Amino acid sequence: MKGKQKVHSLTGRITIDAMFKAFLAVKRNRGVAGIDKVTIIMYEANLEENLISLMKGLKTGSYQPYPLKRTYIPKSETEVRPLGIPSVRDRVAQEVVRSLLNPIFERLFHDMSFGFRAGRNCHKAINAVLALHRQGYNVILDADLKGFFDNIPHHVIMEGVASEVADGNILRLVKKFLSSGVMEDNVLRPTTCGTPQGGVISPLLANIVLNHLDWQLDKHGYHIVRYADDFVVACSNFKEANEALNLAQYVLSSLGLKLNLDKTTITTYGKGYSFLGFKLSSRSRNMRPKSVKKFKDKIRETTVRKYNLDAKVIVKLNQIIRGTANYFATDFSTCRWLFQKLDSWIRMRLRCMKYKQKSQNDNKRLRVKTFSRKFGLLSLEEFCFDPHTKERKVIPRLGALSIGVAR
Repeated sequence: MKGKQKVHSLTGRITIDAMFKAFLAVKRNRGVAGIDKVTIIMYEANLEENLISLMKGLKTGSYQPYPLKRTYIPKSETEVRPLGIPSVRDRVAQEVVRSLLNPIFERLFHDMSFGFRAGRNCHKAINAVLALHRQGYNVILDADLKGFFDNIPHHVIMEGVASEVADGNILRLVKKFLSSGVMEDNVLRPTTCGTPQGGVISPLLANIVLNHLDWQLDKHGYHIVRYADDFVVACSNFKEANEALNLAQYVLSSLGLKLNLDKTTITTYGKGYSFLGFKLSSRSRNMRPKSVKKFKDKIRETTVRKYNLDAKVIVKLNQIIRGTANYFATDFSTCRWLFQKLDSWIRMRLRCMKYKQKSQNDNKRLRVKTFSRKFGLLSLEEFCFDPHTKERKVIPRLGALSIGVAR
């Protein structure tokens, strides 16, 4: 019997056209400079020479990535999420390799994997779960992986890539990306495990590793829906859910990973559970409390009472409102009542900015229609889908053109 056919000749596909396409993808995603302090604009100023030099290094094996720049973003009130930011040059290199590997693995990925794949997104993942609920799978294993991106063993990633790729140069490049180290407080720290959040190639590598979990659960008859490291398993009863939990722990252990048992729960669709920012239950599909708090924190930062209410404030608010509404106002969500409350709360804060006080009488001085017609303020509610037509009716805004500086 013949052995498994692997892909050999990937290095030859690293062409100048592929390099230009990779740079354009990096440019679209924007992002800050790495530890070399070279921005996208600076890199583009001498683009052709930079890409030719990088291509030569990638093809000959002389390329060596810079260490990652460590930065942190808030994860919760008490936790932060570490990011590793590659340089622009290294992001281009990762994008080239990612573009070569992605078609190979895309055909192997499970249909219920929705994270970082073309034509798939969070909403489609949630719709897949809701479809399972309609089929009667109403007991949920709500799983939480413990420090997933930081803890994937490098050998597990490399074995996953090498299972389909036999091009030694490409495998060495992936290894270099993983072991480039991270610069933190001017100290170079080695990266002996994990794939950095912030790396261009990291989402693909994460999917390659967790694809094994998807297919193992599927093989045993369980219904998993996964978006990156966030996944749920929809089951018929509690016995099945507990068995799915045991299997998931076993498979993840074989990958050198663990579930966070403090945050992993077995619950029902009736009681509700959180998934991808939503609180899903048989009664509603709404923003989860943490999502509401995050939204309100952003609004508070923009509507400090001592500031003047001017056009810049409205523009910033509209950006926050539009981004939140575009995600949470879906054809399956039931957010209208919550959106009404949040819209009212935003107007209250703007009245406080305008009059430097909080008073019921200010509702008459600055009415609801003034915010929309004169100030150009968007409302969350107008992004909601009509329950009958299933269409969203958003009123176009000229956008904060006639608002003056508050006196």
